Amino acid sequence: MQNQPSRPATWDRQADVVVVGFGGAGAAASVTAHDAGARVLMLEKAPKGQEGGNTRVAGQGYLFTDSAEKAIQYLNAMCGPFTVPQEMARVWAEENCKNNDWLASIGGDPQEHQHQPEGIEYPELPGSDSVHKFHHGSILGFSNTWKAFANAVHQRSIEILYETPAVELVQNPVTKEVLGVRAQHGGKPLYIKANRGVILTCGGFENNQEMIRNYLPGVPYCYTTGTPYNEGDGVRMAMEIGADLWHMNNYAGPSMALKVPEYKTTFPLRPLGPTGEIPGGMIIIGVDGKRFADEKRRTMHGKVKTNGRWAPYPTPCPMFMVFDHTLFSAGSLYNKAAASGWNPLVDRYEWSADNRAEVAKGWIKKADTLSALAGIVGQPAVTLEETVSRWNQLCDVGKDTDFGRTKMLSPIKAAPFYAVELSPSMLNTQGGPRRNEKAQIVRPNGAPIPRLYSAGELGSIFSYLYQGTGNIGECLAFGRIAGRNAAAETPSE
Repeated sequence: MQNQPSRPATWDRQADVVVVGFGGAGAAASVTAHDAGARVLMLEKAPKGQEGGNTRVAGQGYLFTDSAEKAIQYLNAMCGPFTVPQEMARVWAEENCKNNDWLASIGGDPQEHQHQPEGIEYPELPGSDSVHKFHHGSILGFSNTWKAFANAVHQRSIEILYETPAVELVQNPVTKEVLGVRAQHGGKPLYIKANRGVILTCGGFENNQEMIRNYLPGVPYCYTTGTPYNEGDGVRMAMEIGADLWHMNNYAGPSMALKVPEYKTTFPLRPLGPTGEIPGGMIIIGVDGKRFADEKRRTMHGKVKTNGRWAPYPTPCPMFMVFDHTLFSAGSLYNKAAASGWNPLVDRYEWSADNRAEVAKGWIKKADTLSALAGIVGQPAVTLEETVSRWNQLCDVGKDTDFGRTKMLSPIKAAPFYAVELSPSMLNTQGGPRRNEKAQIVRPNGAPIPRLYSAGELGSIFSYLYQGTGNIGECLAFGRIAGRNAAAETPSE
C-alpha cells in the first residue's frame, strides 16, 4: 500500500506553484510560471551560494535544434532499442528549437560553440546536422550561462528558501492530487501548499550510493563531479505516491577521478584528461593488477563502443593510476583550471604545485620500488612489476598493441613510484519518475498524477546515448513546459 503523507491541519506557507530545486530546470520553470501570472516559491536544498545544481558546474552549453523533424530522428537514433514515446520526442524537439529565443527573452546572449561539428557526439546518426551547442555570452564555461538563468530568477518576485529540502509530497487522499510538500527548514517541518501545482526539478541520484548500486550497471559505487546535493530526493518522493520510473540505468558516465573522504565530490586529474602532452609514464590497473583499457580513450560521456554496442566504460574497482617520478614532478596532478566540476568551481581546493601536500595527506601513495608500491595498494608485487614491464616494452616500440592507446606513450621508469586510487565518477544520472509530453509525472499505467510536474535530469528523456549539452537543453525545454502547464492549473480549494 502506498504511503499517504499526512495532510496538515494548517499550512505554514502557500504559493500557486512550488518548484523544488534551483538549477537550470528550476530556473526555467519558475521564470515561466511567474511570467504566466503565478506566484512562485522555490525550495532549494543547498545553502545560498551553493545552489544551481549540475547546471552551475557543467560545461555551460545548452542544446539548440534548428529542425524539429531532424532532431526527432537524432533522438530516436540515440535511443536505439530503448525507445521513447514519439509525442515526447516531438515536444522535446520543438521546445529545443525555442531555447535561443527564450534565453534572449530573459536578457541572455546566445552564442554558438566554436569547433562545430566536432562537438556533435554521433555525427553518423540521422538528423545530427540539426544539433547545435550554444552558451550565454562570449566565454564558454565557468558558470557563465548558469548566471544568466539565475539572474532571470532574481530579477523577478520569486521567493527562494535555501537549506530547505522537500522531503514528502502531500496528496489529497481521495482525489490523489498533489496539494503541496512537506519540507525541512532549520530542523523543523515546513508545510507548503501549492494551489496550482508542484514541479520537481531536484536532479538525479548521483550522490546516493544505495541507488547507484541498485540501478547503475557495472559500478559498485560512483561519485559525482557535480553538485553533492543530488541525492535522489525527487525519485524517492515520486515513488512514494505511485510514480512510474524510467531510464534508471542510464547516466553520464563513468569517467575516473580521485575521491577522498574530506570532500564530497571528485577531483579531475590532468593525466586523465584529453591532452597527451604531460611528460612521464602512467597506466591504470584494475582489481587484478593489470591494465584493462586505453587510459586516454575518449568516451561519449562515459560510453564506449565495444563489439558494435555502446556500453559504459569499464571500471574494475578498485583501480589505481600508477606513475613515475617524471610525471609526479611535471606539475600539479589536479586540473585546477577545469572550466566545469564542483571542486574546481565551488570548493576550489588549493592543490599544491608540487603534489607533496597530497602525498602527506595520503591521497597519493609513494614508494621507492614498484614492489613496495604494490604492497601499499594491496596488489601482488609480481603482477604489478609484470604489468609495468609490459607497458614499458610497448612504449619502447612506440605502439600499444594491447589496447591501442596513442597518447602519453612514456615508460614508467623513474623512481620513486606513485599510485592514486581512482573511483568511477559522473556528472549526473538520467533516470527518475517518468513524465509525459505535458511534463506531468505519470503512474505505471500512464495516468498523470494530478498537479505534479517535473523537468531536467530528474527523469530525463535520454534513455541510452547522450548528446552533450542535451541535459541543460532539456532543463530549459521541459522547465518551460512544466512552468506554463502548472501555472495554468485551476487553483485548488
